[in-house]
Amino acid sequence: IKYVCLLEKDYVGFATLPNQVHRKSVKKGFDFTLMVAGESGLGKSTLVNSLFLTDLHKDRKLLNAEERISQTVEIMKHTVDIEEKGVKLKLTIVDTPGFGDAVNNTECWRAVTDYIDQQFEHYFRDESGLNRKNIQDNRVHCCLYFIPPFGHGLRPVDIEFMKALQDKVNVVPLIAKADCLTPSEIKKLKERLREEIDKYGIKIYQFPDCDSDEDEEFKRQDKELKESTPFAVIGSNTVVEARGQRVRGRLYPWGIVEGKKLSSHYHDDSNYPASEPALMLICFLRAVENPAHCDFVKLRTILIRTHMHDLKDITSDCHYENYRAQCIQTMTSKMNADKRVESPIPLLPLSTPDEETEKLIKRKDEEVSREKTPG
Repeated sequence: IKYVCLLEKDYVGFATLPNQVHRKSVKKGFDFTLMVAGESGLGKSTLVNSLFLTDLHKDRKLLNAEERISQTVEIMKHTVDIEEKGVKLKLTIVDTPGFGDAVNNTECWRAVTDYIDQQFEHYFRDESGLNRKNIQDNRVHCCLYFIPPFGHGLRPVDIEFMKALQDKVNVVPLIAKADCLTPSEIKKLKERLREEIDKYGIKIYQFPDCDSDEDEEFKRQDKELKESTPFAVIGSNTVVEARGQRVRGRLYPWGIVEGKKLSSHYHDDSNYPASEPALMLICFLRAVENPAHCDFVKLRTILIRTHMHDLKDITSDCHYENYRAQCIQTMTSKMNADKRVESPIPLLPLSTPDEETEKLIKRKDEEVSREKTPG
C-alpha cells in the first residue's frame, strides 16, 4: 500500500501529453492532398472514389477523340470533408486531365510541376507573412502515377514525368487496370518496372525502415508492402451481391466475380486446370478488396492507415525545405547584388520614423552618453 501511495505522490502527469496532443489534433482535424496523374481511361477517378468511398467527379465531362487531339493538360482540384469515428479529414484530390492524351506530349508535365511549385510558393508567402495562425496547407503530399498495363515497361513519357516530379513530391507508381493481366504477367511487369526505375535513377517514395521495437506482425506487413511496389490496382464503385454477401467488385457479361474462393486454390494462372475453361476466363479478373488479386488494400493501407503522416512529413521536411532553402538563397544573392528584382515573397518597405519617434531616439541616445561619461 505504501508503494502505491508513493507512486501516486511522485506522479507528475506528463505521461498524459500524448492524450492532450490526440485531443487537440482530433479537434483541429487533418488535411491531405493527393494528386493523380496518368492517361485518360486508366481508372484514376474510379480508384480514388474506391479508396475514400466518395464520388468526386459527379459532373465530369468526357472528351471524344477529336477533342483530345489539341487538348492541353489541366489542373482540377476537388475538396471534400470526410469524417470517420469523430476524426475529420479534409481531402483534396488534384486531377490532371489531358496528361499524355495529346499527339505531341513534349513537356506535358510542365503544368503539373508548375502547380506543385505554386503551392510551395503560396505556403512560403503565408509562412513569411504577419498572420501565421491560419495557414492553409495545399502542398501536394503524394502523387499516384498510373502506368498502363498494356506495354512492356516504362515509356519515355513515364520516365520523364517521374524524374521531373521526384524532387518535388512523393511519387507512388501504380499499374492501372490490373484485371487486364494474369498473376504471372503482373509479377513479370512489376519486376521489369522495378529494374527500369533503378536503371534510370528514378526516386520514388521509399518506405521508412521499421524500428527495432516494432512487433513482428508490423514488420511482416511492412516487408510485404515494400515487395509489392509498384502496386497493381483495380478500382470499382459498384457493390454487388455474390454468394449471399455484398462485396465491392465488377459485373462482367459472364457473371459476378468474387475471387476469395479462387485465391485459395489458384494463386497463379499456370495452375488453372484445362478441364475447367470457366476458371481460365475468371483468372483475368480480380476482386477489388482481395489481396490475392490486386494491391488495392495495400495501397489504401499506406495512404490512409500507416504512412499518411510520413508522406506529409517528407513533404514538409524534405521537398518543401529544399524549395524554401532555394528561395532564400536566391533572395540573398539578389539582395547582395543590389538588384531591384521581384522576390519570391513580398518584402515590406521599412517605415520612416515620425518626428516624435526621432525625438525619443535622440533623448535615449543622450541618456546613454551621459551614463558612459565619468564624473
